[in-house]
Amino acid sequence: MFGKIHILTDLGKTESSKVCLFCLAKSAYVVKPTPEEQSLLQRLRQGEQAALDSLFRLHYGYLCQVVYRVLPDTHRAEDLVQEVFLDLWRKRERLLIEQSVQAYLRRAAVNKTLNYIRDQKLHLADESYLPYDLHTAEAGAQQQLQAAELQAEIDQAVGRLPERCRIVFSLSRFEGMSNQEIADALHISIKTVENQMTKALRMLKTALAQHLSLLWGCVLALFLL
Repeated sequence: MFGKIHILTDLGKTESSKVCLFCLAKSAYVVKPTPEEQSLLQRLRQGEQAALDSLFRLHYGYLCQVVYRVLPDTHRAEDLVQEVFLDLWRKRERLLIEQSVQAYLRRAAVNKTLNYIRDQKLHLADESYLPYDLHTAEAGAQQQLQAAELQAEIDQAVGRLPERCRIVFSLSRFEGMSNQEIADALHISIKTVENQMTKALRMLKTALAQHLSLLWGCVLALFLL
C-alpha cells in the first residue's frame, strides 16, 4: 500500500482550506528544521520544483499512512496527501516553518483530512499506531520483536473500535488535541468526546489485558492513561 510515487501536476490549481494547514506544533517542545530541511525549504521558496519533489519523496509514504488511519480509503488518502504538497507549493513564498518538516506536513495532512470528512459528512474511522519509538538503538532483537508484536496487537485493537471511538481516540492520543479541539473539529459536544474516550479506553484495556503484566505493561499503562 502506498508503494508508488505520484508525479505532482497542475501546480497552478487552487483549493481553499477551511482551517490553517500550516499551524505551529501544539507541544511545548518544538523540534526545529534540520539544516538539510532548511536548505530544501529555502530552495522551495525560490521556486525550485526539484526541492518539492525531494520533500514529496521523503514524506509521501508516511503521510499517506497518517491519513489512511483516519480515513481508510487508499485512493482518497493519496489524493489528500498530494493536495497537501500542492498547498505547500502554492504557499512556498510565504512559508514559515519553525518545527520539523515532517511534523508540519503531518498536521497539514490531518487538518485537510478532517476538512474532507466534514465536507463529505463521512462516517468517522481511524486506525492508529503506538506513539512511542520502541525501536531504539539500544533495543535488542528480542525487544524489537516484542515491540512489533505489541504494536500489531494495538493496531488490531484500535481497528476494532467503533468508528467514532476510533477517530476521537486517535485525535486525542496521537495528534495531541484537547477535548475542546476535538469537539470543535468534529462538530460534537465535549461530553460526547469524553464519552467516546471512556468507551475507547475501556474496550482497549479489555482487548489488551493479557499484555498488562508483560514487559510492555508500563508502555501500555501510559498509552491507556
